[in-house]
This record gives sequence, structure tokens and C-alpha cells, in this order.
Amino acid sequence: MGYFKKVLIANRGEIARRIIRTCNKEGIQTVAVYSEADAEAPYVSEATEAVCIGPAQAKKSYLDIEKVIQVAKETHADAIHPGYGFLSENPEFVRRCEEENIVFIGPTAETIHIMGSKLEARTQMQKAGVRVVPGTDKSIESVDEALLIANDLGYPLMLKASAGGGGIGMQLVQNDAELIKVFDATKQQATSFFKDGTVFLEKWISKPRHIEVQIVADTYGNVLHLFERECSVQRRNQKVIEESPSPFLNDTLRKELLDAAIRGVKQIDYTNVGTMEFIFDENQNFYFLEMNTRLQVEHPVTEEITGLDLVELQLKIAAKEKLTITQEEINKTGHAIECRLYAEDPNTFFPSPGVISRLKLPENDVRFDFGIIEGSAVTPFYDPMIGKIIVHGITREQAIEKMQRVLDEIDIQGVKTNLMLLKQIMKNNQFIRGNYTTQFLAENKIQVLEG
Repeated sequence: MGYFKKVLIANRGEIARRIIRTCNKEGIQTVAVYSEADAEAPYVSEATEAVCIGPAQAKKSYLDIEKVIQVAKETHADAIHPGYGFLSENPEFVRRCEEENIVFIGPTAETIHIMGSKLEARTQMQKAGVRVVPGTDKSIESVDEALLIANDLGYPLMLKASAGGGGIGMQLVQNDAELIKVFDATKQQATSFFKDGTVFLEKWISKPRHIEVQIVADTYGNVLHLFERECSVQRRNQKVIEESPSPFLNDTLRKELLDAAIRGVKQIDYTNVGTMEFIFDENQNFYFLEMNTRLQVEHPVTEEITGLDLVELQLKIAAKEKLTITQEEINKTGHAIECRLYAEDPNTFFPSPGVISRLKLPENDVRFDFGIIEGSAVTPFYDPMIGKIIVHGITREQAIEKMQRVLDEIDIQGVKTNLMLLKQIMKNNQFIRGNYTTQFLAENKIQVLEG
């Protein structure tokens, strides 16, 4: 790849280390940016060069667009990889990159803007013939208007922030009284977090499955899917375990889902790597949920079953290279599972910052995408994910057995973690049967005595 000589990574932790690995493989120099809290983080020393970008608070460091742009210019970076989170889905950041002739490794600002609005995304998907959850297609301005719509749609309903993400700005309402109680607060929360108070209503789908499709699209109109990921084991609407392929889909349903994802992506002229997220009801009907216009945390499970490097694909597409593989050449092999290891209380899910005093990991037959090493600090300033544990097996049963063994061999001390919770999930009969929904943790009421 001769186009990029140097890539700045506008992120931290495990995803920064992940991007550095691929850039090293491709012979591309890397620039790490780090806050004062991350000065000793492993990714800082692994990059070709590193620049302190500000204090611990993300708003004064990783989220400061002008600081990131300034470092990119000073270090003569050709391109910026945003990773996920932080500025990865910020159209203003993409526009600033364009103004400075720095390549943004991701889709266009316009695409990010369109898909960043759940309402606009719904409209685009309906144009593409992709089903969306029954609900409203425009902003709801007042609680009185919300009550009229709610009685037409019928309870239960989800009140959602159009610009929301990560489970923020979502409220389940069962009746008029609950809607009245949360309406103004949800609009205010949306304004506070996303600078956009637009909210809308969707039918609540009970016991849903959350399944997403990884897509890749170049600038020449070639759009491919890299199959699906099952992401239904969640806490607080955030994923804990992902696997591929989904144990829920048969071949017919899988083809319908993948075809729908491709149609949706073509509708918006998407380029680079992205993820189409869908929700399934109890009758196997599926509906478009949202699109993530970036690399996903759970991308390793797709890499494990396809043998493809998604960061490499991102770099090549951003460098205006044409995809050299066809859909027929992409095969899924075996089964992959990813567990997210968090520094948190496994019962309350509250973060547990501290220093990792001991970290012993098995070395065989497992992939660790970790942001820390023994002696590293998990700070209270950022997401408490320590890293991701990924295994691959010939069958799902083999992958589960392998993950059970790996989790049993991990020794981590110094902070509370969800390791015991992950162990219990992997041994849970409902999970082993593949018969689970996003309500899995709530239904099983798994209590962990030790973190």
C-alpha cells in the first residue's frame, strides 16, 4: 500500500493497539495521541511516534477536534483512523479532515450525518425496501403529541433520541403516565449528550434478538457483506458477548437479512466498513435498528470466520483502492465468540478503576485484543473495558468449550471484573443451546459472588 506513509490514530487503548498492528504489517508509520492519564498506556510506546494531546478529560483531549487536527498536521500524517467511539461518527471532524487535505479513514461526512439520525436512517431504509420497526418518522415536539401517537401505535413503546447511541436516550414506556413522566427528561438528556433533542416513538419488541451485518464498500460501487454477528447478550443495552455465525438464523433467513443489509448500504452510497444492525421478534421478523458508520468493537469475530483484516480493508478503501475480492470468494469458516472483559462490578455493572496488579493469560489458541498489560491502570475517565477475548472453533460447541477453558485460565487481580459473569454465561444451558435474547441476563438473574 503506497498511498499512506503515516496514519494518526485518534483513539486509545485496545483499538489503538489493534490499528497499529495492521499499520505495522502494511509498512505504515503511526502517530498515537494520548491524554495525560494514558501516558503509560501500551499503545503509546507501540506507535512510531506519540504526542500528548491534553488532560484526562476526553473533552479536553480525545474529543478536541482542533487538537487532533493540529497534531496530524505537525506530524505530517496522511490520514486519520478514528477507531470507534470518540470522534469516529462526528461529521464535523470528517469535514475538518477534508479541509486540511487529511484522509479520514471511514465514510463521508454526509453519510455519517444521515445515519447518525435514527429518523433519517429510518426514511432511507424504507426507500431501500428494508423493514423498520413500526413507529414515527418525524420528530415529536410535545408530550401531548406523543400521547396521541402512542395511543395510535399502542403500548408498550420505546421513546428514543434520534441522535442516540450506546443505550443513552432510550426509555421503555408501558402507559400514558410513564410517557408523561419521562418525555421531557429524555429530550433534555438527548440535548445534553448529543446536542439534539429530537425524539420519536417505536413499538417495543419483547424478547428481541440483536443481529448485525458487517459490510464493506469501496468508492467504485462494490458492496460486500461479511456475514452476520449475534449480539444479543447485553447489559444496559450494551453488548457483552458476540458470536458469528448466529445460532438463530437458518440459511433462508440469513440470505434475507444479508440481502436487506446490502440494499440499505447501496441506498446511501456508503463507502468503507460499516455495520447494519437489526432486531428480530419472536416470529422471526427482522427490522432495521441503526447503522454504525465505523469499525465495531466486535469486528474480531468477523475476522476470525472470514480470515480478512477489516482494518486493512479500511485503509485500502480510504486509499481509493478497489476491492479485489468478490462476494463468492468470501467464505465463513467455523464459529467465533468474543467476550468483553470489563473492570466493573459484575452485579451492578458499575466501573471499578484501579491498577491491574496481576494479569496472566493463556497463550494458545486464543486471541486477546487488550488495551492494558500487567501494571496498567484502568482510569475512571474512559470506558472500563479491559479488552476482548476471542476464540475460534470448527463448530459452535467447540468454540464454547474453548472459551470456557480460556476464561478458567485467566488470572486478573487489582480491580473487580466481569470475568466470573462471563464464565457463568458460557456454562449456561440457555446460552449453550443458542436460545437467548437481549433479555438473557435479566431472565437468568445471574448473581456473581466474586468479581
